[in-house]
Amino acid sequence: MLIKLNPGAVQLADLESIWRDGLAAQLDEQARARIQRAADMVAAAAAGDEAVYGINTGFGKLASLRIQPEDTARLQRNLILSHCCGVGAPLDQATTRLMMALKLISVGRGASGLQLETVTLLEDMLARNVVPVVPSQGSVGASGDLAPLAHMAASMIGEGEAWFDGQRLPSHEALRRADLKPIVLCPKEGLGLINGTQFSTACALVGYFTALQSLEGSLVAAAMSTDAIMGSTAPLQPAIHHLRGHSGQIQVAHAMRAIMEGSEIRESHRSDDTRVQDPYCIRCQPQVTGACLDLLRFAGQTLEIEANAVSDNPLVLVEEGLIVSGGNFHAEPVAFAADQIALAIAEIGAIAQRRIAVMVDPTLSFDLPPFLAADPGLNSGMMIAEVTTAALMSENKHLANPCSTDSTPTSANQEDHVSMAAHGACRLARMNANLQVILGIEVLCACEGVEFRSPLKTSVALQTTVAEVRKTVPPLTHDRYMASDLEAAASMIADGRLASVCGVAALLAEPLS
Repeated sequence: MLIKLNPGAVQLADLESIWRDGLAAQLDEQARARIQRAADMVAAAAAGDEAVYGINTGFGKLASLRIQPEDTARLQRNLILSHCCGVGAPLDQATTRLMMALKLISVGRGASGLQLETVTLLEDMLARNVVPVVPSQGSVGASGDLAPLAHMAASMIGEGEAWFDGQRLPSHEALRRADLKPIVLCPKEGLGLINGTQFSTACALVGYFTALQSLEGSLVAAAMSTDAIMGSTAPLQPAIHHLRGHSGQIQVAHAMRAIMEGSEIRESHRSDDTRVQDPYCIRCQPQVTGACLDLLRFAGQTLEIEANAVSDNPLVLVEEGLIVSGGNFHAEPVAFAADQIALAIAEIGAIAQRRIAVMVDPTLSFDLPPFLAADPGLNSGMMIAEVTTAALMSENKHLANPCSTDSTPTSANQEDHVSMAAHGACRLARMNANLQVILGIEVLCACEGVEFRSPLKTSVALQTTVAEVRKTVPPLTHDRYMASDLEAAASMIADGRLASVCGVAALLAEPLS
């Protein structure tokens, strides 16, 4: 399938489809006219006598050195090869494809000066699934994501490596097998390809999409945990949340009410319950998770703007007839967005871990067996699964420390303030994986707790959730090897299955009332 991109108006849903569904991407025809006009201006500048940065000069601290016209193609090739200094594990192919699509959107605004042939090769590589091998470390998110984007550009000139048809190959061989040819870079093209925030933005977008899906799963887990400990639904009353006024909080409370509606467990303890109030992790779920939802949405808005941005340098201002140097490559907005996503991930996991702790603690769980064990003492039940969640929660809290404040000078102090957006965005994958395990373990604990309340039944939505879980993970009737159970539960959060069963996305999308 193919998605048409209208640079400047691409939406988050389009980007998620490219990442999640592997869609090919192609610029609309209007973008091609803009691209050609900018390319013509660059060609004229390259043939002229005036020094224009990045076209007939060196780069960075070497910008004062003039390059002769016959050497401009070599200049661009040297730029790409010298910047291929990425290290570490390769970025996954789906995120790399998203990065390539983001570069298409950026150059499609017609301010970068790339040739149509270069843009077409990017489109064709996406269509035929030739995916550059891009190391995940090496960018400080300042003069663009130089090293990662250089590895992408290297594949386009037949250097480096690329994935094709399930194989990791030399790029020139991958292109040949896909019936594509490497390009020869024209003036400005190398710089236009490697200046930009597309690596950081792609990683941050994937972190955002994944975190939002985990948040939806967390509402199912939270609702089931509340029923498992026979917690009160009074704190979910609409008036409470409208008095506060935050949209995320209002929507989370609404979704949880809907998920828990009709629970016999809840009805059974409306009267004669000696507890006055539940712990904060039960009572304040809308306030905490709702704040995380608002924060994620704000970060998503920032990333949508950045996905449509021109973030290379210099910029070709066609209407003004100018080629000017600026600083759009500085990824500070992406760094802040990544830090915000990290905070939300950490907090969703932190409050979930406390709900697990309540369920395994007989002094707090309202008569659930210790550690949810079928025969406590002989069996340890969920004792160490809870410890695992504490370990992952703590790890996420450390990882949530801001990256955007960690600037360091580079490039002989020419690039003396950097964003660390790449660092901030890349760590989101690890944090999201940790969160999925925490929430998966919470779901397993909550299933045990709800089943312990039999013959009382939970809500229809949560009964369906339990049935979905039990297709893969049987009840814990005795101690057994649990690692595979935890992995299976985490995958149900990761693929959105449990949130889908309860229709959480639709509930959160309903208008505020």
